[in-house]
Amino acid sequence: MAQVARKILGVSKAVELGEVMCAVGLAQNLGALRALTQEGIQQGHMRLHARNLVVMAGAKGDMIDKAATELVESGEIRFPKAQEIVKKLQG
Repeated sequence: MAQVARKILGVSKAVELGEVMCAVGLAQNLGALRALTQEGIQQGHMRLHARNLVVMAGAKGDMIDKAATELVESGEIRFPKAQEIVKKLQG
């Protein structure tokens, strides 16, 4: 595996491969820190889960964001609540 990585990256020495791997690890850590300082991983995951629930409940198009936001604000991110919100927004 390391030899394939060396070939793809065009590095000729193990030290160079180590440096690339270190840089990638630091970039991943920076991405994780960014996610934590912005919305937060758990909150972001719950928002994604809310979107999935409202789509399963029948929300389409512009209604998805509106219903997902309402679901998150309700604090009750569950399918029955998503159905209730979508039904209300559908009229």
